[in-house]
Amino acid sequence: MPLFWKPYRSEATQFIDELKAAKPTLEAEQQAGRALLWDGKVDAQTQAGFDAARVPQKAYVYQTNTK
Repeated sequence: MPLFWKPYRSEATQFIDELKAAKPTLEAEQQAGRALLWDGKVDAQTQAGFDAARVPQKAYVYQTNTK
């Protein structure tokens, strides 16, 4: 291995590293956005209602009812 060899870093990785250096609060903002959309509490009563209302799927969903 030559002395001047550097490990390869893609342009995308370089861009993300530069973005994080320019805006250090980026990861905290991303986590806050995720918590807003995805990390919510699930209401057990509502979820039980959804589970009770579920209809079993046919083996072949595109088959028409001919009987």
